[in-house]
Amino acid sequence: MVVLAAITGGGWIYFHPPVERTNGIVYGMQGDVPLTMDVFQPESGRANGLGIALMVSGGWKSKGPGKTPVWLVAPLIRAGYTVFGICHISQPTATILEIAGQMQRGIRFIRHNAKVYAIDPNRIGVTGGSSGGHLALMLATRGGPGSPGAADPVDRESSAVQAVAIFYPPTDMLNLGPSTENLGDGGPPKSFVRAFGPGAREMSVWRVVGRESSPIYFIHPNLPPILIYHGDADTLVPLEQSERFQRRAEKMGNKVKLVVHHGGKHGWLTMILDERDFVRWFDRYLGNPRG
Repeated sequence: MVVLAAITGGGWIYFHPPVERTNGIVYGMQGDVPLTMDVFQPESGRANGLGIALMVSGGWKSKGPGKTPVWLVAPLIRAGYTVFGICHISQPTATILEIAGQMQRGIRFIRHNAKVYAIDPNRIGVTGGSSGGHLALMLATRGGPGSPGAADPVDRESSAVQAVAIFYPPTDMLNLGPSTENLGDGGPPKSFVRAFGPGAREMSVWRVVGRESSPIYFIHPNLPPILIYHGDADTLVPLEQSERFQRRAEKMGNKVKLVVHHGGKHGWLTMILDERDFVRWFDRYLGNPRG
């Protein structure tokens, strides 16, 4: 009993590291709705000067300020990373392409305020799972320079990221394969039709929107290094989504590592332990001075 209590207590301590948390920072607006993020900063003296953006998204729905648990990012915080939990307006209120734009705004905001958070603006990583992984890949493939003439200085910043580590991302909306979301008609995922906008049921519209929403069609030779964990028993987002992305990206000379979790469905109990590999990935490709 004493040993069990010690193990349990040690686990609780590991997943609840000392952290300075600031909730609900407004990074932009969509109409009259504020876009917010939560910031997790390691305790004084333990920060490594690097930032990781967490895409707070599941099913392209996002929790509000203060609802991201510390344990979810504990390995990153313990390694010294400052974590930015970027929330978005949930679908169908916002379309998936609008949400992707909100994530770009979030990265621009982080980069613009790098001095405030004592991070390097040229070394920002991104992480997430499922729709969060998809949004991370949208940044990896479509992030880039801001508009030099923008009235808002945040929008002049780049939305590019320098390293990616994610779980089971949808990568190709036009080819859903054996997904349980595939009706076999070439249309959008059956449970998320409204998330793609009012015209998504029309095939002529869907072919455009579906492609624009798919990271696989925007792969280029200068992607940041990408680590993907994906279960081979995932029926919602089949493994082939990551496999095809990897093959196409590698053909263009990119670094994409795919780790297959055997028997893993759309999530598994030990995912938080896999996040330690995410830490090592970011250490390697962002250059963590403490790594």
